Amino acid sequence: MEQQILEAALRRAIQVSVESRAHGNHPFGAVLVAPDGTIVLEAENTVNTDHDVTGHAETNLVSRASRSIRRSELANLTLVTSCEPCAMCSGAIYWSGISRVVYGLSEAGLKDRTGDHPDNPTLSHPCRLVFADGSRHITVVGPLMEDEAAVAHEGFWN
Repeated sequence: MEQQILEAALRRAIQVSVESRAHGNHPFGAVLVAPDGTIVLEAENTVNTDHDVTGHAETNLVSRASRSIRRSELANLTLVTSCEPCAMCSGAIYWSGISRVVYGLSEAGLKDRTGDHPDNPTLSHPCRLVFADGSRHITVVGPLMEDEAAVAHEGFWN
């Protein structure tokens, strides 16, 4: 996927994170992208509005994708997310068959902004490590555009 397409998709995921915050949720967003840059699906965090701690943007996206897209097709798509997937989301991505992940803000960068906030008990376990324990390869690109991805978090975790 060329750099221009990648950046456009990441900017859309960041915008979805802003929309998530505006809807009363944590500021996280994710999009599923075809090789030509077409956004196939998008999802925001719904932890607060759905009263479901598993309602992360990536798990919401994977759930929708796995119900509507054949696993063989998911392998050709890229999940682009505003922040590095947590261990739970990484597991969902792994099981879905998606083969590429691109993220903006790193998990470490997020923890720097959230501190020990009770709504974000960060697991300091990079997604690369989760994927490395699996039997199939998942390409990971990131962190990218961290400053842009961090904007949605400004003032949120205070």
